[in-house]
Amino acid sequence: MSGVNDNKIRPPAPIRAGNMTMRFGERPYIMGILNVTPDSFSDGGDFFEGGRAVEHALEMVEAGADLLDIGGESTRPGSEPVAAEDEIARVVPVIEQVAKYATVPISIDTTKARVAEAAIAAGAALVNDVSALRFDPEMGKLVATAAVPLVVMHMKGEPKTMQAKPIVYSDLMSEIRSFLEEVLVTAERAGIARERIIIDPGIGFGKQPEHNLTILKRLSELAVMDRPILVGVSRKAFIGQVLGVEAKERIFGTAAAVAAAVMAGAQIIRVHDVAQLSQVARMSWAINTQKLPN
Repeated sequence: MSGVNDNKIRPPAPIRAGNMTMRFGERPYIMGILNVTPDSFSDGGDFFEGGRAVEHALEMVEAGADLLDIGGESTRPGSEPVAAEDEIARVVPVIEQVAKYATVPISIDTTKARVAEAAIAAGAALVNDVSALRFDPEMGKLVATAAVPLVVMHMKGEPKTMQAKPIVYSDLMSEIRSFLEEVLVTAERAGIARERIIIDPGIGFGKQPEHNLTILKRLSELAVMDRPILVGVSRKAFIGQVLGVEAKERIFGTAAAVAAAVMAGAQIIRVHDVAQLSQVARMSWAINTQKLPN
């Protein structure tokens, strides 16, 4: 497939999150990952202590993060669900402190409406729901009432079991697109304006390594949905399977995947290593568009 710039599809309309308006087509946006969890696949426990979590969040902003994605429940393959009360106890104090000092919007990474509601009250300005409104029937209503942007992701199954059984697609990209189109309809029925929704193809979520590589190669096929595309490849297992390296040694593989995603049309890149990968994203975007980022 050719790059997204070759098919003459215009970038999606801007989306406002908190005090920032994301103007797609002017540059890629970097979402810094902050896992306030003991068991995330690549940094579990690194920022579980509140003070260190806040410090790291501010470090990512200084390094160039446009948004911060804060989560209190691991969604790694095989992970167990966390009670809403525990998730709130993990993320809300961190969001409250980060919101006092950070100048960028905060995203809450959760599948639970109660957690999202508490996070928004604490200062979050965007909801990142990897279940795409499927796990909590109240999430759509909550997001609609709060009038915040929503990220919805394609995933087969649920985190605990998504990699535990044969993963088969008859037409990978067509199935991802159909799933996301159905989610957009569900969201609109809940009162969420389509213009507020960001889509994520769900790399690593119910996918074999070859599926993840295909998504990166053919990502531009999702541009026809006219929604901003978020891609999260940071340190993921398929990179380790290609290169034979552990999670924290995957920065070069992640850089290659980020470059491929941006060249294929990703507008938001979700990463752990903000300083390095923001440079990769900006340079890839400049090459692909043959102009300087704004």
